[in-house]
Amino acid sequence: MKLWGIDLGGTKIECAVLDSNNNLEVVVRMRLPTESAKGYEHILSQIKKLIDMVAEQVGEKPHKIGFATPGVLEPESQLMKNSNTICLNGKPMQKDLEDLLGIPVQLANDANCFALAEALIGAGKDYPKAEVVFGVIMGTGVGGGLVVNNKIIGGHHGIGGEWGHNILEENGQPCYCGKSGCVEQVISGPALERYYEQVSGEKLSLKIILEQYNEGTNEHAAATIERLLEYYGRAISTLINVIDPGLIVIGGGVGNIDLLYTAGFERIRKYIFNKGVVTTPILKPRLGDSAGVFGAALL
Repeated sequence: MKLWGIDLGGTKIECAVLDSNNNLEVVVRMRLPTESAKGYEHILSQIKKLIDMVAEQVGEKPHKIGFATPGVLEPESQLMKNSNTICLNGKPMQKDLEDLLGIPVQLANDANCFALAEALIGAGKDYPKAEVVFGVIMGTGVGGGLVVNNKIIGGHHGIGGEWGHNILEENGQPCYCGKSGCVEQVISGPALERYYEQVSGEKLSLKIILEQYNEGTNEHAAATIERLLEYYGRAISTLINVIDPGLIVIGGGVGNIDLLYTAGFERIRKYIFNKGVVTTPILKPRLGDSAGVFGAALL
């Protein structure tokens, strides 16, 4: 049996077909540009075009398909919400895809798909006793996905795992969600670069800021990375205090910073409600940027 998944991103759409009879080996992977500026109907047509291209290569059409999406379906209205690809919001995307493709479609937030893939076939394979797995995305944005007993917990409002939109900094930067000081506005890549520019008066990429921090030559770089570590420790400790997962996997570009797993881990100890004892495995993802599309196929 072949498992089909689509990862719908802001700039690219990726399709992967996995062979469930052969250790989930990848049969085909293919991408097309999303071209989201052309609108919702165009995105749907790009999805159909990509599926048709993959079906021709595989030699068969899908019988059902999973989608990792930015944003999420509102459980009651079945309309998309919270998507940074704005033209998807307010659209009955699952129904429209099912009408377009003529097959059953399952949608889940991309962070949830990341968490599911890592729990089932990624880092979670080394932690089979971890009933609760939380997948963190720290990159251009900050998000999260919650998996319990190998099942995504979407939640009553469909916002299960939305760690990135809790207030972390009082009177902080305004967020597109309408609040200010959200986790995303403090420890995402763009937020850290913005902070560096505010304190130094110059623009640098996070990569250069980190290099200058490691060289010990730039006090503003030191302040920026110190800010990341302190707020990261506070935000992750809240996750552990509330759901106490057996495994946390951290994806996204900011998640590649090795300091998060050493000095950042020590900051978690400062804030956890467990007398400073933290034994939670906190790991980088095993599947890299494949996690989203693999998670979609596993839906």
